[in-house]
Amino acid sequence: QVQLVESGGGLVQPGGSLRLSCAASGSIFSILAMAWYRQAPGKQRELVAGITGGGRITYADSVKGRFTISRDNAKKTVYLQMNSLKPEDTAVYYCNLDPPSPAYWGQGTQVTVSS
Repeated sequence: QVQLVESGGGLVQPGGSLRLSCAASGSIFSILAMAWYRQAPGKQRELVAGITGGGRITYADSVKGRFTISRDNAKKTVYLQMNSLKPEDTAVYYCNLDPPSPAYWGQGTQVTVSS
């Protein structure tokens, strides 16, 4: 079983930065492919960035060059560094396995980009 807890969201101005964290439990974390997802009101949940246990990384086209996903297996934590934030990045951000498991969706963390 895996438990995932997101944190780090907040209100930020356009062009600003936030760093999201996803703290995980579970002894097999290091071999799991993880990802950040986001869902804005009225929109589908989408994959933002993914990272495999071996470190292979993918990004949505909309965040390439602005967001960086990383993981610290010793801390069982996945990070999402978000720079140059835009209003269209406003959403609830979730972490989960990649592909996601329905059992592991948490509450997410709200990111609001507004002046």
